[in-house]
Order: sequence, then structure tokens, then C-alpha cells
Amino acid sequence: MEKLYKLSEFAKLMGVSRSGIIKWIKEGKIRAVNIHGRWYIPESELERLTKGFYASFKRIAIYARVSGNIQKDDLERQITSLEDYVKKHFPQAEYIVIKDIASGLKEDRRGLKKLIEMARKRQVDAIVVAYKDRLTRFGFTYLEELFRVYGVRVIVAFHEEPKDYYQELIEDLIAIVTSFAGRIYGKRSHKYRKVVEAVEQAIKDP
Repeated sequence: MEKLYKLSEFAKLMGVSRSGIIKWIKEGKIRAVNIHGRWYIPESELERLTKGFYASFKRIAIYARVSGNIQKDDLERQITSLEDYVKKHFPQAEYIVIKDIASGLKEDRRGLKKLIEMARKRQVDAIVVAYKDRLTRFGFTYLEELFRVYGVRVIVAFHEEPKDYYQELIEDLIAIVTSFAGRIYGKRSHKYRKVVEAVEQAIKDP
């Protein structure tokens, strides 16, 4: 069965507004499927519309990230999936793999800094990530706009998070709480320890 994209997903991939996609549907410029009153766009339409545009991509950076060393197997699976995606959609392009083992909250990741430097030097035309949060947990739109200024397109290959990403969310939540608690109370204070313990206990409880 052919994959169907929601209007918001398709608009993001095409780099236009949701209302623009609706206008295209009404004008007959793209084929859409109406399911229970909602419009969906077949993947074949994405391939048709972007074939010429994506053909201009000659150099692509694959970016993969996991939070910790215990997820190295997941990192390799992520890279393999992205390599398959690039080979399928951009067979004409060369690609380089850049990876990080660090939280998506960390701003000074070595791999991320390398991506920005490559974009600044016009060494890549596009960056492909598995999911938005692989690039960053927060502020994806700002990074996307930064790369766009350098003429680099950010492409999100998949739209459904893997089932095992829940643990990363927990780790990031704890990191956020401990950071703010440390700033408010000081990391050596009794209140800081109580806040951290309370959050960890709440997460452990079913």
C-alpha cells in the first residue's frame, strides 16, 4: 500500500504552506485522497513534484544521533535506514555520514557543529535526518531556517518516531528539570535533591 502524507507533512516536505497545498489540490495540480473528510497526498506525488528539485542535490549529509553509548546499535540502524533512503531518493548524490552520541538538548555537539560549518562553506546541498528530534530536541525550525539561509535543505526522512525513543524523552526531561532546579536552588541544596528525586520517582511510578 502506498504511503500517504498528511497535508502538514507534505507541506513541510515541499517547503510551502498548508493552504498552498490545499490550493494545489483544488486547482488539480496534485493528486490527493480524501479519507473521512481529510486530505492525504500519495508518496508518488511527492516523488513526481520533487524529482527535478531533488536532482539538483549533489552532496548530502546524513545526520544520525542517539543519546548514549548504550544505544550504539540503534545509531547504526538509524544510519543504515538513512543510507537506504538517500540511495532510493537521491541516487545521483554523494553523501557523508555525520553522527553524534549526545542529548538532543546539547547545543555544542561535535557533529552538529560540523554540519553548520559544512553548510556555511557550501559543502553540502541537503541534510537528511530520520526524525526532527535527531537534529535537535527543541528549536528545529530555527536550525532549519539557519541551514536554509546557507542554501541547505533539511529533509526529515520519516515521520513516526520509533517505539523505543520514550527512554530518551525521559532522560531529556530529567536533564531539563535538574538544570532548572540547579539554577534556582543550587546543586548542593536540599531542595535541589528533593526536586530531582521527586521527578525520578514520578517517572518510575506506573
